Amino acid sequence: MNIHEYQAKQLLSQYGVAVLKGGVAYTPAEAEAVAKDLGGPVWVVKSQIHAGGRGKGRFGESSAGDGGGVRVVKSVEDVKDNANQMLGATLVTHQTGPAGKEVKRVYIEDGCDIDRELYLSLLVDRESSRVTVIASTEGGMDIEEVAASAPEKIQTVSIDPAVGMQSYNARQVAFGLGLGGDQVKAAVTFLMSMYKAFVDLDASMVEVNPLVVTKGGEVVALDAKMNVDDNALYRHKDVEEMRDEDEQDPAELEAERHDLNYIKLDGSIGCMVNGAGLAMATMDIIKLHGGEPANFLDVGGGATKERVTTAFKLILSDSNVEGILVNIFGGIMRCDVIAEGVVAAAREVSLGVPLVVRLEGTNVDLGKQIMAQSGLPIISADDLADAAEKIVEAVQEAG
Repeated sequence: MNIHEYQAKQLLSQYGVAVLKGGVAYTPAEAEAVAKDLGGPVWVVKSQIHAGGRGKGRFGESSAGDGGGVRVVKSVEDVKDNANQMLGATLVTHQTGPAGKEVKRVYIEDGCDIDRELYLSLLVDRESSRVTVIASTEGGMDIEEVAASAPEKIQTVSIDPAVGMQSYNARQVAFGLGLGGDQVKAAVTFLMSMYKAFVDLDASMVEVNPLVVTKGGEVVALDAKMNVDDNALYRHKDVEEMRDEDEQDPAELEAERHDLNYIKLDGSIGCMVNGAGLAMATMDIIKLHGGEPANFLDVGGGATKERVTTAFKLILSDSNVEGILVNIFGGIMRCDVIAEGVVAAAREVSLGVPLVVRLEGTNVDLGKQIMAQSGLPIISADDLADAAEKIVEAVQEAG
């Protein structure tokens, strides 16, 4: 689960991570009140959306004025004016795509006398199966750009899970960032606190970009992003309450409500599969046969008829879907349950695209019988390769 910058800073500050003072506002009047409370003389007005590149972003055709989604201002009146321009406007960044995202809240923060901008993040490295620090002297830039143009400026430090982060790990990072004297001490405190927050909150990623060194020698998080593992949210009700449903894809949100794993993609062939590994293999073989998957959808091992029906509706809610491939291996999941769900959903939504179904495993004969007797134009497949070939061909013919 993603959270907003101000929420990430709120959580990190509870663990002793240095952040600037600020407050969230949903209206221009609230922004003005926050600015007065902070006192100035310099404030930063930040659009709060779940996307990077806000400072370099642009607002769509609206009255949002000049400038991106992050603006430095020098009066309370300007704070109010800029908040008024941003709220309700659509911000487009390189991560939002051309549609952009509507700004529904802004974060008003103290200004900062910046001397240097650095990059710092913690993430779970799948290759080493360890929490890993990624740091760079090139702060304020996308780390992907740095990795492509100057990989030597990125340092990585893996943390031994048996002992956690030690002060020598933090000093290694600080020295690699070119810090010295009291800045090293400040960076060690910052990183140790950040690591504790990462572990305690079951985060999958915490990114501070930029991490700034002020002219006074302080080390402060100027921005912050945090992702929390969905599977651990039951342990963090306070974090789960930070969820901003307006920032989530409606289909993905609906999938969560029914315990379905759904991710929308850009292709035209919808996929409904049981098991993440089988879903990945299904998408791969669709591409192998010249098609493009429209989604990842795992109905899980214990799906009910109702859940399968919901999954079917989710796939068809995507206007780009021109065909559907159902690929089920019945172990815990019975093929007859899948068949009943597919038939019920196809009837309910008046299916208008080709449907190929491949079933194998528990009650497979009963499942095939249910589909055959449904009277629906369901194309049966013998194996995965046959299913992929048939759905790609059916979509091409229909197009």
